[in-house]
Amino acid sequence: MFWLLLIVFGILSGMTTVLFGFGGGFVAVPLLFALTTLSYPSGSLIGQSAMHIAVATSTATMIFGAGLATLRRHQEGQLRWKYVRPLLIPLAVGATGGAVTAAAVSGPWIKGCFMVYIGLTVFDAVLRPGFIHESHARFRPLSARANLFAGLTMGGVAAFLGVGGSVMSVPMMRRRGASMSEASALANPVSLPMAVAGTLVYVFLAWRGQSLGNGFVGYINLPALAVLVAGSWCGIYLGAPLLSKIPDGAHARLYLALLILMFVVLLTT
Repeated sequence: MFWLLLIVFGILSGMTTVLFGFGGGFVAVPLLFALTTLSYPSGSLIGQSAMHIAVATSTATMIFGAGLATLRRHQEGQLRWKYVRPLLIPLAVGATGGAVTAAAVSGPWIKGCFMVYIGLTVFDAVLRPGFIHESHARFRPLSARANLFAGLTMGGVAAFLGVGGSVMSVPMMRRRGASMSEASALANPVSLPMAVAGTLVYVFLAWRGQSLGNGFVGYINLPALAVLVAGSWCGIYLGAPLLSKIPDGAHARLYLALLILMFVVLLTT
C-alpha cells in the first residue's frame, strides 16, 4: 500500500508541477510525513526524523520533476528566460540557508511553519486583488534589487519547507501581470536551483550526524525518491495537454484549492 500510494501521489505531484509549478512539495511533503510516521515507531530515529525526511526527499524529487517540466515548457516556447536568469543565483544562496536552518530545527516546527505559510498564501491570494482574476496588464519585470531580495527569500522559504519556488513565485508573477499558465511555467526553472542546493545541504548535514540506515542518503529516502520521480514524470506527460484547456480564472482557483487541501492533510496528520 505504501508504494502504491507513492506512485499515485507521484503522478499527482507531476501533474501539479506542470499545471501549477508546485514542484510536487505540496503533495509530497504531507504524504511522505504521514507515511513515514505510520511506517516507523515514533521513538525510532527515522520516526523522529519524519518531517526532515519528507522535506529532504520532496526537495530531491523536485530536481527531476521541475527539470523535466522546465525542458517541456522551454521546448514549447513558454519560458521567458530573461525574467528567470536574475533569480537563479539568489535562489541557490537562499536555498542553502533555508536547508541549513530546517536541518537544525525540530520536525514539528517545520510542520507548523509549513501550515502557517499555506494559510498566509491562501489569505493573501483571496483578500488582495490581482491573483484570482487576470489583470491583462503588461508583464512588469522586477528591478535588480527586487530580484535579489525575491530570490533570497523564495529560496530560503522554499528549501526550509521543501515546497519549491512556486509557493512564492506564482503569486508574485501573477500580480505582475502574468497569466496562470505563464506564472506556473516560470515557477519550474525557479524551483531548480533551490532543489539542487537544498538537496546537497540535506545530504551533507545528515551525513555528518547519525545515519538513518540502508535506503537513505542523508535524510533522503532513496526508494521513495525513485518511485516519486517515476510517478511525477508520468504525471507531467498526463498533465501537459490540460494546460491549454483550463480557463485562467479556474486555474487560479484550483491553485488555491490545492493549497487548502494540503493544509487540511497536515492538520489531520
